[in-house]
Amino acid sequence: MPPVPTTPTGPSLIATLPGRHYTDPGLFRTEQERIFERMWFCAVRSGDLDRPGAYRTVQVGRENVLVTRTRTGGLRAFLNVCRHRGARLCTEPQGQVRRSLQCPYHAWTYDLDGRLIAAPNLVKMPDVDRSAYGLVSVALREWLGYAWVCLADAPPSFEETVIGAAVERLGDVAAIERYGTEGLALGRRITYDVKANWKLIVENFMECYHCATIHPELTEVLPEFADGYAAQYYVGHGAEFGDGVKGFTVDGSEGFGRLPEIGDDHDRRYYAITVKPTVFVNLVPDHVILHRMFPLAEDRTVVECDWLYAPDVVASGADVSKSVELFHRVNAQDFAACERTQPAMSSRAYRDGGVLVPTEHHIGIFHAWLLRQVDATDDARP
Repeated sequence: MPPVPTTPTGPSLIATLPGRHYTDPGLFRTEQERIFERMWFCAVRSGDLDRPGAYRTVQVGRENVLVTRTRTGGLRAFLNVCRHRGARLCTEPQGQVRRSLQCPYHAWTYDLDGRLIAAPNLVKMPDVDRSAYGLVSVALREWLGYAWVCLADAPPSFEETVIGAAVERLGDVAAIERYGTEGLALGRRITYDVKANWKLIVENFMECYHCATIHPELTEVLPEFADGYAAQYYVGHGAEFGDGVKGFTVDGSEGFGRLPEIGDDHDRRYYAITVKPTVFVNLVPDHVILHRMFPLAEDRTVVECDWLYAPDVVASGADVSKSVELFHRVNAQDFAACERTQPAMSSRAYRDGGVLVPTEHHIGIFHAWLLRQVDATDDARP
């Protein structure tokens, strides 16, 4: 793999990744294998699986993963592959079964813990060890009210690689736990199908050099963003609401009451966290916005965005549209910019990449991290 250009074009600029990192199917396959299939991947909101037998299927790298609620109330994750002849077990993105998961091809049947419990003529094959033919299990952890899965045989430390991202950004884990995200209710979910490489979306989220150009509503609420500095530019910093802004809403009007554990020092501030490789967490006093990315091809990424509120806000039927609309516009503006950029990644003008200005230099750190992962050996995992 060619190295990233390291010679700056001037004292203020550093080089980006070459264009092929955003267009090459072979490089994308390497990212699937060495990033998405080795790291913790935020797959499903736990509350979406609200009863035994509820399931969702998600694409993680090259694998389709089945997450289900068991009869005892826990969550389990498996590769969505029947152990008989390899048919996909659940063909829908979500659904509900009563007591078991049955392959639609030859009716091999598994309980919600993944154990093989029945198959046609199985009683006539007493030598078959049912315990050896259960579904292939996938590691699962719950945090922030979401199920995170990892396909690696030896998953990296969840505390270091996932929770550690919040600590690195906010200074300590209590700073994110005070939002009580695992107890919040889903107020709105919007799914975006973005015709762009996943890294363009990450890079966009990490910087605010573009904010004054394409985010008029956001910079009205968070005036410092108009200066080009992202909320992530130093540990513990949260961008302050502008004078006269009452809430994190599209018109600056009042939102909802502060979440219970949010004190004065975190009031009227916005915090952003990037959890590599594919999660963004946005914290404001009265709600949380969480993005999950599902990279499907070198030029296609599905983004699922959840707006989470105090349960009583959602239960009351309160109108959340003004707070949803603010970040929905930000999303639409950002994703349009990424889609505008994607075609140029294959241009000879971008063959050797572009440049990063000083307020974007932290993207260079992301690029260096990325190259360490795609060049990693089995003994040097993330």
